Amino acid sequence: MHFCVPLLIGNIFQQFYNLADSILVGRILGLNAFAAVGSTGALSFLILGFALGVCSGFAIPVAQSFGAGDADAVRSRTGQLVWLGFGITALIMFVTYFWTDDLLRAMNTPAEIFDDAYRYILIVFLGVGATMLYNLSSSVLRALGDSRTPLNFLIGAVFVNIVLDIAFMKYLHMGVEGAAYATVMSQLASGLACLVYMRRKVPMLRLSASNLKPDLRRMGFIAMVGVPMGLQFSITAVGSILMQSAVNGLGAGAVAAVSAASKVHNIVSAPMETAGVAMATYCGQNLGAGKIDRIRRGIWATLGVTMLYSAFAFLVNFTAGTAIATLFVSASEVEILRDVHRYLTVNSAFYPMLSVIFIFRNGLQGMGFSRQAMGAGLAELIARALVAFGLVGRLGFTAVCFANPVAWLFADSLLLWLYAREMKAVSVEPVLSRRAAPKKLAR
Repeated sequence: MHFCVPLLIGNIFQQFYNLADSILVGRILGLNAFAAVGSTGALSFLILGFALGVCSGFAIPVAQSFGAGDADAVRSRTGQLVWLGFGITALIMFVTYFWTDDLLRAMNTPAEIFDDAYRYILIVFLGVGATMLYNLSSSVLRALGDSRTPLNFLIGAVFVNIVLDIAFMKYLHMGVEGAAYATVMSQLASGLACLVYMRRKVPMLRLSASNLKPDLRRMGFIAMVGVPMGLQFSITAVGSILMQSAVNGLGAGAVAAVSAASKVHNIVSAPMETAGVAMATYCGQNLGAGKIDRIRRGIWATLGVTMLYSAFAFLVNFTAGTAIATLFVSASEVEILRDVHRYLTVNSAFYPMLSVIFIFRNGLQGMGFSRQAMGAGLAELIARALVAFGLVGRLGFTAVCFANPVAWLFADSLLLWLYAREMKAVSVEPVLSRRAAPKKLAR
């Protein structure tokens, strides 16, 4: 509980961090600017979701070493994260600089919001180094059981982001570019704060020159865990991009409705997502300690809690979701808010299936089975592609509302089978099974 509560609060503040841009853009710059920022959500999930996924995945071997009580392995693996972080950052900056324009056009981004969407998301992508810095450092701290410190720095970043948003957009008249710069600068501040804290307050993370010496074998092992986790995010995001393309074809009003509804969904579903994040660290540490029964009990207990929360989340979305959406869309936009209510009601009715994804996917990833869990992302991609290409053109916004539940059903069917199979495997070889940590790379 002491570990999970700061994660929950942090996840909520992370949503506020993302929401600040949307709320202030909508209030200061208007509906089209809000739709422009919202239309980049799926593309942002594709690129920044990959960055977040690899950062979380890279920290799993650190959590396993910490659970096994091997401080030397913690330091040596953390040192390799520096080089992996630089490499991922350079790759993302290169790809997005040359192909963001093409991706937005391929998504059928409406002409009236295209320029704002491009300027906003390109700046965010080119500032991905700040995103990597915060997520890598905070993931390492959480791998060592400290979820409170990253939360404190994230809360500070939220307030910095809000202040910079207002200053850049309202007083300096920088438009959507101001919102993008505010996001990058506040993330950089939180990342640097984590880095300084790690150096000064966490002796286990004071790295020597030998820890920072590039080791391709160690980096290769960490990458085998982290990259599939990032790809799982990106594969899921491809499905979201296909859906966003279909939504874009319905016009700016539909884009605004989905954008606003998605913001509310992200807030309300944050506790379930947090439970999943906690499961990754929990399973990694307990696998390192060889406590397989504890992993099994923790997963099912957490699933029970998230199932109960799903019922509460449905009531919140059904009764108050539209009111929350007026933070982003004017109350006078009656038709848009009607679509928001329909989207939230349908999606939240299937939240129990979403909670299964969060718990079992992150649990598998925490045990080192990132490549297997990636299959769930592929299942979601297939489902969203079927809805986008086969149903949106015929059923319109109704099909958009059911896209997520169909994707969750596909993913659940695979995840439950994978969990049963892999838990049987680690029960036979409980301590850092051969697939989770090759003996040659124990440190």
